[in-house]
Amino acid sequence: MSLAANTKINTMTEHSKLTDKSLFRSQAYVDGSWVDSASNKTFKVTDPGTCETLGHVSDMNASDVQSAIDAAHRAFAVWKQTTARERARVLRGWADLMIKNQEDLARVLTLESGKPIMEARGEILYAASFIEWFGEEAKRVYGDVVPSPMPGSRIMAMKQPVGVAGIITPYNFPAAMITRKVGAAIAAGCTVVVRPAHETPYSALALCELAHRAGIPRGVLNVVPSSAENTPSVGLELTTNPRIRKVSFTGSTPIGKLLMQQSSSTMKRVSLELGGNAPFIVFDDADLEAAAEHLVACKFRNSGQTCVCANRVYVHENVYDEFVDKFIAKVEKLRVGHGLDKGTTFGPMITERGLLKVEDQLQRSVAAGAKIVMGGHRPSLHVRGHYFEPTVLTNVSDSVPMSCEETFGPLCPIYKFASEEEVLQRANNVDVGLAGYFFSRDIGRIFRVAEALEVGMVGVNTGSVSSEVSPFGGVKESGVGREGSKYGIDEYMNVKAINISL
Repeated sequence: MSLAANTKINTMTEHSKLTDKSLFRSQAYVDGSWVDSASNKTFKVTDPGTCETLGHVSDMNASDVQSAIDAAHRAFAVWKQTTARERARVLRGWADLMIKNQEDLARVLTLESGKPIMEARGEILYAASFIEWFGEEAKRVYGDVVPSPMPGSRIMAMKQPVGVAGIITPYNFPAAMITRKVGAAIAAGCTVVVRPAHETPYSALALCELAHRAGIPRGVLNVVPSSAENTPSVGLELTTNPRIRKVSFTGSTPIGKLLMQQSSSTMKRVSLELGGNAPFIVFDDADLEAAAEHLVACKFRNSGQTCVCANRVYVHENVYDEFVDKFIAKVEKLRVGHGLDKGTTFGPMITERGLLKVEDQLQRSVAAGAKIVMGGHRPSLHVRGHYFEPTVLTNVSDSVPMSCEETFGPLCPIYKFASEEEVLQRANNVDVGLAGYFFSRDIGRIFRVAEALEVGMVGVNTGSVSSEVSPFGGVKESGVGREGSKYGIDEYMNVKAINISL
């Protein structure tokens, strides 16, 4: 592990380098217009790579959100009547504008999330892929003709948009988490009210600017940023307002449970993509070089702040030492620094509270006997920020928080195992089940383990499980529903049965 060039980064200087400065918006987007909060209050957004102020954004409260819901409700009456071809055309235009403005969008994303610029560019393409995909899927929302048990009658099943959707997104993928949800909803014929994470609202607002240019009608897309203080009341409005018929949330399991409980008051449909604790298993017949390479990306992408990143690494005892050596050699090539600094491949954590959680998990693991073989500190850089070194540990107990809870940070514990049966029991011994990974060249084992892992997504000989065409979601306490793929649009549709007597 090394430090990037670490020339002095100034947040506002980097912001001034945007080619199209109109993409950097600070107001809410409601009913096709840029608006302040009724209170005229704002909240501060900081660059996690410098802790400098990036800007101030309109702080929408529950009353402001109610106005956005009313606008979405009015727009739904018209938008649901548009043809699938028209919705596809508008969405394709939005996706094209995202790709055209990739560099500016990536810069905004890096400034508010700390993500290295190369990762940010990749996220913009990833985000655009969902808009393009769901635009195409709009034209493939098929119903059924069902054979009737009665003579002289016909039965049809048709799909209709569920209504106004309330969408709450996290800070770790400020662009892609918006488009994966909003793309499906708008393609289905729904209208949306989006509350982006208060740490990263600028990406959502930049996407609104491009959606406006693409011709998405007023009221179809509404974005209402709010401060941490207003978040509970805004969330309550989105989950209890009777005009909202669908809630989609990505975030922690405890908050997901709260939103699900609140949504039950009006029996809303919910999609919840919640926490994970992904196992990454390396069997003794694996390609160790490939496994180590994929683990670096799977564990340390976005500084470990992804819900599907490897959280527990299990390596067969026969190849344990060899694998650890290969893995450390690759981790040492990472360069820590500000996301816009030349050479950076590993940026800061987004929040101070996330950094404190990482330090707490590390300290408790070491107190229980874990050994730090690499990293373990806040590095010394020329810029302030929420930095923590990529850290590798061995001899970690199965009972410490690092093993039992989602870390959401750059800690990589590596455990030994002796048999397939043992590692499956340990991998499944958690309350969540979002993603899981394993490396093996035994075709029988590949099918056995893939089917036995209690997760919603499995990566076999790869550390990646997500794309616009693949269903994304978990089992157990990792949530309900699926995003992306042909299944994602169904989350925003109702199935209506029509019985006709001839």
